[in-house]
Amino acid sequence: METESEPYVRLATLRQLHDVVGELNTARSLADTLQTVADGIVKGLGYELACVNLVQPDGDLVVAAFAGNAAAEALITGRVGARASWERRLSMGESWGDLRYIPHTEGWILLEDDVPQWYTEGPDPRFEDEWHPQDRLYAPMYAPGGGRELLGVISVDRPRGGRRPGPWGREALQMYASQAAIAISNARLRANMQRALVRLEREQQALRASEESFRQAFEYAPSGMAIAEMGGDQHGRLLRTNDALCRLLGRSASAIRRYSFSDLVHPEDIGTLLRTSAEGGRAELRLARRDNSYVWVSLRNSVVADTTDGPRFLLTHVEDIEERKRNELQLAHRASHDSLTGLPNSAELRARLSARLCERPGAVAMRESAAQAVDKAFGGYEGAYGTNGVNGVAGNGGYDEGGYGGVVPYGQGPGTGYNGTSGAAYAPVPHPGAGYEPGYGPGYEAYEPYEGYEPYEPYEPAYDSYGDPVPERAFQGDGYDPSSAIAPLDHHVHIVAPGADPDDGSKGLAVLFCDLDGFKSINDRFGHNTGDAVLIEVARRLNTGVRDGDTVARLGGDEFVVLADGLGATDAADLAVRLRNAIIPPIRVDGRAVRVGASFGIGWASCGMTVEEVLKSADQRMYIEKRSRKTVHRRAG
Repeated sequence: METESEPYVRLATLRQLHDVVGELNTARSLADTLQTVADGIVKGLGYELACVNLVQPDGDLVVAAFAGNAAAEALITGRVGARASWERRLSMGESWGDLRYIPHTEGWILLEDDVPQWYTEGPDPRFEDEWHPQDRLYAPMYAPGGGRELLGVISVDRPRGGRRPGPWGREALQMYASQAAIAISNARLRANMQRALVRLEREQQALRASEESFRQAFEYAPSGMAIAEMGGDQHGRLLRTNDALCRLLGRSASAIRRYSFSDLVHPEDIGTLLRTSAEGGRAELRLARRDNSYVWVSLRNSVVADTTDGPRFLLTHVEDIEERKRNELQLAHRASHDSLTGLPNSAELRARLSARLCERPGAVAMRESAAQAVDKAFGGYEGAYGTNGVNGVAGNGGYDEGGYGGVVPYGQGPGTGYNGTSGAAYAPVPHPGAGYEPGYGPGYEAYEPYEGYEPYEPYEPAYDSYGDPVPERAFQGDGYDPSSAIAPLDHHVHIVAPGADPDDGSKGLAVLFCDLDGFKSINDRFGHNTGDAVLIEVARRLNTGVRDGDTVARLGGDEFVVLADGLGATDAADLAVRLRNAIIPPIRVDGRAVRVGASFGIGWASCGMTVEEVLKSADQRMYIEKRSRKTVHRRAG
């Protein structure tokens, strides 16, 4: 009977297997697929109970789906069995191909392990192939591809008819387990793809939101923003700018894209820009506007890098700091200049003078001799433009502090005049009168320059935004070698006093110390406002009477100092005469004319001397000259 019905059984089972396998691929999710697998066994393969155990990431197996008994489903669904326990079960009993059958005679030892199970009691089998309630039949599901990776295990119970499955039933269950493994793999792949798509969509939404936030922040930022290209032939070219930067530079966005920052930066700031572009960071420099003016800006660079290609763009924040820079320059100017006259103050004078001096090797040992040599060489200088120390003949300016009616007009009387205009070289103009040799009296030995000095080169200072010269660095530490007595100093031109012979053509840095004569009486008589007006006018006349590169500073009170580089002894004496004659003419203040005189002392700056020594030397000569003119005035009276 069984043999006669076998073809029919095969055909019916094949149709049912085809139907349930087709349903496996209709599930929309992994959970639906697992439940479809369990339902298909009950529906199409003739078993009353089916359980699908799925391998978890940690290796253990969880009951993921159950079909055939609601009570059993509620009891064991979601429970986990250890991987070791499952491997023990799959190695026991009889091997039916990939299936594993454990009869009740062996399975009793599995009743106490941790694998979730549903079983009932029943009588012993009445015939050989009768199914016992404690028989177990497992169908392992392996991942497709032949790797034998275990995806899960299907366990079945209570075959319809109460008999163990025959060869065809076993083959059908094994084929179904294979198709179920493919369906589960596909479901997992779909689930992973869906999760990836969801994650990608979220990332794209976040990216779009970020791009929109960046676009708004970039476009509507109150300060300038720019994106520049990095690397390649177009390195530094501006790719994108916002409206604030266009307004700052007075250029349209399309026009700016034709440039790079190196095309717009001030020539003096190109090095700063290149260092900032290469390293990223912050720099303060000047950018050209459309009207060819320059504006001070602060650049802050950020390198936008790609994880694979490396740096790609340079994001630059451009902040207008013109007003801050202007305020800084004004504060610096106020700190270094006299608030009344606008001239450099005492601190700035000392800084500029110190910048020209150095503690050259051996200077400490020769400082006293250098100062003495300068005094010996120019101690009798007062005769150069007023009084001869030998014969006492009166020169320019026969007046004292009491009055100035006897002022000798420029170019008349004994002494030495001055020929030249502002900015021109000083040239002496001899005048008739008692003869003398300018700058020197008898008994003074000529100063012999130190042989180790380098040849003098005229100092040409740079100028700041106020037209004042910027002092050079006075001393470079890396140029000093203590082991050498006359080691050279890098980037420094040593200065020395001119030689004793006025005809040898030597030049030096002259320091003219000026003290006003009669200013105190004007201040006491007419008040401080008049005194201030006199000081302002004297400062203007002194500035007018010197060259562009010279420095006129107010030391304090009614004392002024002039630094004039590249002068010989005769040139310095001529300059003192010219400045003195420029001060003497009346000064009109509030409808009245007042007069002041001036006494000048000429000192010479020389490396190896301190600033105080240089100023003290000029100050002492000024007082010598002042006393000498008073004595001459009394004798003439």
